[in-house]
Amino acid sequence: MGDVIGIGLTHYPMLATTDERMADLLRHTLTDTGIPEAEKDPAVWPEHGRLEWGDDQGVASAAVHRAALVRGLERTRQAVLDFQPDVLVVWGDDQYENFREEVIPSFCVLAYGDVEVEPLAILKKIDLPNVWGHPDGYAFTMRGAPDVAKTLVRSLLESGLDAAYSYEKREGIHFPHAFANTQLFLDYDNAGQDFTIPIVPIAVNCYGEHVISRRGGMARFDEIDFGKHVDPPGPSPERCFQLGQAVATWARATDLRVALVASSSWSHAFLNDKEWHLRPDTAADRALYDAMVEGRYDTWRAVTTRDVIDAGQHEVLNWHCLLGAMSELGLSLEWSDFVETSIFNSNKAFAVFR
Repeated sequence: MGDVIGIGLTHYPMLATTDERMADLLRHTLTDTGIPEAEKDPAVWPEHGRLEWGDDQGVASAAVHRAALVRGLERTRQAVLDFQPDVLVVWGDDQYENFREEVIPSFCVLAYGDVEVEPLAILKKIDLPNVWGHPDGYAFTMRGAPDVAKTLVRSLLESGLDAAYSYEKREGIHFPHAFANTQLFLDYDNAGQDFTIPIVPIAVNCYGEHVISRRGGMARFDEIDFGKHVDPPGPSPERCFQLGQAVATWARATDLRVALVASSSWSHAFLNDKEWHLRPDTAADRALYDAMVEGRYDTWRAVTTRDVIDAGQHEVLNWHCLLGAMSELGLSLEWSDFVETSIFNSNKAFAVFR
């Protein structure tokens, strides 16, 4: 019988850049001509955002935000190391990376062997420096576990839960950053170089109706054709919860020590249309976080796809998978933290379940 731990963390790309550039997503948003000029004025922002922005456009606040995130990562890393898993099974979103117009699977298990990953390529793409000062082309090895991945896929299919699988990544792209940054951040001091635990990624189509229409990213308001040219939805929150339950059943039946990991930030400003892409939906995030802390899985299971999209909580579907697994296994929340921000694109949560 397998032994399992549950982990939740962020893969926030801007944590890998410098304090001076961490608020660049918001700076870019402020150039969007489709946003009313009055909404861009920091004087009308909620107090938390005004204080974070300050008189230096968030540079000082970036150091504070980084410190909070690194503390959360250190706590989750130590939990992983203490547990000594044979494998990490990581739920993460594929943000128009491996999967594009040719095919968009709801769930895809990446049954890869060892892969050379350039985790900072996403920063290079948007011309940002990395906080470690590594040169272009910096890489580490992500260890795979293809045989484990195949047994997982078989178990999911036999349980009636359809899942795709992949043996090779798309050529000419950076490795999906949800998974690359999981290794990068679980070994933050060494930029992922010393992390040797095998990883089995499960790509979740978190972006749903926006995965192609917005290229899984930061569409400007004058580029958005609301309601007319969206893609079919991704898997529902309830289906993600069921996937987590099925993965937990597989893990319990193995003889492995398995760390089940949800990798994502929560509501994203650039997906929160109703607040002009300027800030995340903190109220919606807080409601889910409180329900998680209190073990109210029924609240999570009641969330609809429309709720997810309206709050910009697309990537929280990864956490729906994790909580489904934790519910199935009866694991308890040992520790968690919620890191709130108004100017650094997304609120972040951390969790350890045992």
